[in-house]
Order: sequence, then structure tokens, then C-alpha cells
Amino acid sequence: MRQIRVTTCLAAILLVGQATAANQEQRAESAENKAIVMEQNAAAEGDKSLPSRAEIITKPEVQAVDPVGEEPLDDAITCLSRTIYWEARGEGAAGMEAIANVVMNRLGHEGFPNTICGVVRQGHEQGACQFSWWCDGRSDDAEEEKSYAISKEITRKALNRQLTDRTGGALYFHTRQTTSDWSTGYIKTVKIGDHVFYKPHGGVAK
Repeated sequence: MRQIRVTTCLAAILLVGQATAANQEQRAESAENKAIVMEQNAAAEGDKSLPSRAEIITKPEVQAVDPVGEEPLDDAITCLSRTIYWEARGEGAAGMEAIANVVMNRLGHEGFPNTICGVVRQGHEQGACQFSWWCDGRSDDAEEEKSYAISKEITRKALNRQLTDRTGGALYFHTRQTTSDWSTGYIKTVKIGDHVFYKPHGGVAK
């Protein structure tokens, strides 16, 4: 009798686990589908109206995408979240949001790709990455669960157009510790956390 009860309990646990996994997959798929529309609308020729409640990516949905930080970089949420994570995970929310601002400002802007993953990967073919973490030869997997969860929440807000642009329209940045000759040709907009942000004269990317 006891063995039957144990077997029944194990079966119930297994079913609950399968249902939870299926639910997480559905949430992730929903978030990724919404993100495709969001990034298209954020691009230069996209629809600039605010998303409806049904179109907004929810907190459970965004956290269901790439839950352990090891998925391939092939969707908008993962590409933006990893960029925020690797560029500013040691900073506060303001510094992390500023990195998201730059990616979103570049999206669809003249001289930049029309997808978030395209923006993040730009320059890799020429061996001069726009975002150094992308081609530094190290693993791109997120290692710190809490920081990555924060990065994904910032990504959610950025895609939902719920994130204030802290950078003043910046398209470029470098760390405070770096001296960059290229920056002299741009307008410095703000310093946030470990980074200094810039935008081009006349709004045209170089």
C-alpha cells in the first residue's frame, strides 16, 4: 500500500513538472513573438504608437525566455538581455538601463541594423565589434542569476517602451577608464555608472 502511495506521489510530481515546463515554454514563445513586433515598431519605419495591454510583454513571459542564460543569441530578448548583462551587470539599474537605451536608439537608425541581434552583432564580420563582449572569445552565457533576471526585466521595459532614455539619444559609449580618440567627433551627452555616452552631430551615425 505504501509503495502504491509513493508511486502515485511520484507520478503526480512528474505531471506537475511537465505542466510547469510546458507553461514556461508557452510564456517564452509568447514573449519572443511579441518582441518581434516590438523591435519592428521601434525601428525607424515602425509604428510609433504605444503597445496595447495585450501586446505588452509581461514579467513572467520575459523571465521564461532563456531561463538559465545559456540559449543561443537568436532572439531580441536574449540579445538585448545579454548585452545589458555583460556591459553593465556590476552597475545599478541606471547604468544597465543606459546600455539598453543605446541599443534601442541604434535600432533602425541610419547606419545600424533593423533588429536588436543585428545591432549587437554589428561589426563582427570585420573583427571590430560594436559591443566588445560579443567577440572577446569568452563564453557569452550569463553566470549570475540575479543580475541576468534584472537585465531581462530592463529588456522587457525597453521593448514595451516603458524605459526612459537616460542617455539623451546616445548611440555610442565607452568606459570611464578608457580614452577614446573617436569620441572627439561626437557630442558627450551624459556619464552614468562606469560609462560615458555620446551622440553624433546632426544625428547621423558615422
